[in-house]
Amino acid sequence: MRRNTPITLLAVGHACVDIYQGAVAALIPFFVAERDYGYAVASGIVLAASLLSSVAQPLFGALTDRRAMPWLLPVSTLLGGVGIALSGLSGSYGLTLVFVAISGIGVAAYHPESARVARLASRGSHSAMSWFSLGGNIGFALAPIMVSIAVGHGSLHWTPVLVLPALVGAALCVPVLRMLDGQRAGTSKTSPVEGADDVASFVKLSLAVVFRSIVFTGLSTFISLYAQQRMQGSTTAGSVALFLLFLGGAVGSVLGGSLADRYDRVRVSGWSYLISIVAVAGVVFVPGPAMFLFVALTSAGLYVPFSLQVTLGQDYLRSRIGTASGVTLGLAVSIGGLVSPLLGRLADSTSLQTALAPLIAMPTLSWLLFRTLPEPAAVEPQSAAPVRQDA
Repeated sequence: MRRNTPITLLAVGHACVDIYQGAVAALIPFFVAERDYGYAVASGIVLAASLLSSVAQPLFGALTDRRAMPWLLPVSTLLGGVGIALSGLSGSYGLTLVFVAISGIGVAAYHPESARVARLASRGSHSAMSWFSLGGNIGFALAPIMVSIAVGHGSLHWTPVLVLPALVGAALCVPVLRMLDGQRAGTSKTSPVEGADDVASFVKLSLAVVFRSIVFTGLSTFISLYAQQRMQGSTTAGSVALFLLFLGGAVGSVLGGSLADRYDRVRVSGWSYLISIVAVAGVVFVPGPAMFLFVALTSAGLYVPFSLQVTLGQDYLRSRIGTASGVTLGLAVSIGGLVSPLLGRLADSTSLQTALAPLIAMPTLSWLLFRTLPEPAAVEPQSAAPVRQDA
């Protein structure tokens, strides 16, 4: 198997899984239209996807620190797809929350182990890790298109069609698992972890990622409805805005990996958050079609540091790679969904613009935190993330 093949397969599999993170936001306008949900009730669906995922991801990360569990990749991919596939079948709000939560657990189980495997396959390359992250961004970007195709010309009862990416993603995991089995067979012992954990820097990094999550999740939940309002009720405008918010992340992830190979990760991330402050303000306040430009710039700015934060977390907490991945790639990302109901309530009582305005402060806080972070020394992934052998 060629050296880049595992990363390519992992990136495509990542796309298949993150379709289901993006699908939750993409389904919100359809739940509002077909079931007459208010902003706060609709954002509760995002909360359901985020709540269990937020709790479960670091737990799965801690488990993968104790024992490698590559079988989680196909199993969690299928779980994420089945939950979303069932979410539109029942008119019951409670069952909808349950099915979306099941999908969130699948997504939670996938990310820590996939990040550990991707770091091993990337051999410490920031560019390779950015391609892995790119897969997730593409999945986000494809979500509104797939939801529109499956549900847009029918009803929510067509959501079972959305299980198809999960079937593809699970199948693509098979050759990666075979590669890992080959590596285990050729390894007699694990290497010791070098260097001490920098817990203080890891906590600061996690807070920065939380603030990033709040602004991104808030926008992804409401940007479609906000664009419709700004463009005289055009549903196409809403789909375009959501697509740009997700697609811009593809550009940002690859750009972040490339810049990090020339400059250090902390500096590149700080620059991107500084740009994001202006971009988010443009989304909220700039009138007319120019809003779409700021949506794309916001997405790119928020995604430049995405894969860099994952490897920074792994280097700050190098003795617990799974836990670090579960927090930076999982908990701190999905926790933004916990704020969505608060934004929904504020929008119900005032306006969407008023509710989105506080999001401008979030990249500001991330930028301030990154100004206090050191650039850790690079660690070889074989040492930083040893795969424990089965007894």
